[in-house]
Amino acid sequence: MIRIPIVFFTLFSLTATAQTKDANAVNKFVDAWHKAAADANANVFFGSMADNSIYIGTDATERWTKQEFITFAKPYFDKGKAWDFKPYDRDLHFSGDGAYVWFSELLHTWMGVCRGSGMLHKTPEGWKLEQYHLSVTVPNEIIRDFIQLVEGAKK
Repeated sequence: MIRIPIVFFTLFSLTATAQTKDANAVNKFVDAWHKAAADANANVFFGSMADNSIYIGTDATERWTKQEFITFAKPYFDKGKAWDFKPYDRDLHFSGDGAYVWFSELLHTWMGVCRGSGMLHKTPEGWKLEQYHLSVTVPNEIIRDFIQLVEGAKK
């Protein structure tokens, strides 16, 4: 009978250790992806994205395939500096098999605090970004003013 708790504890410990290792790898991956944008390293930035990835920006019209996003972002990268988002407060959630992770993070940006969320897939070559969504945060106390500002811009 004592073997069952020992086996359970061993399996639980191995799973927790593997997930911690993967969490560290994911955090390094996403941090390197953000740094690649700040350094205008297009090879690393776009190479970190899956071929069928989607990038969703802050504007309602900004839903790009990888190739569309490359076309949009190329002039920024060509100038030697794209954008410099500093991530903090990131939460990771792994799929049961550990092959996928979805995350949310807060970012210090030129727009103020933004929220990014995304999904990664673990491939034989390593993690790849499948989707990223960038949104501007708006404090609830000023949401009505924000709505009026956006509506006014549409006129």
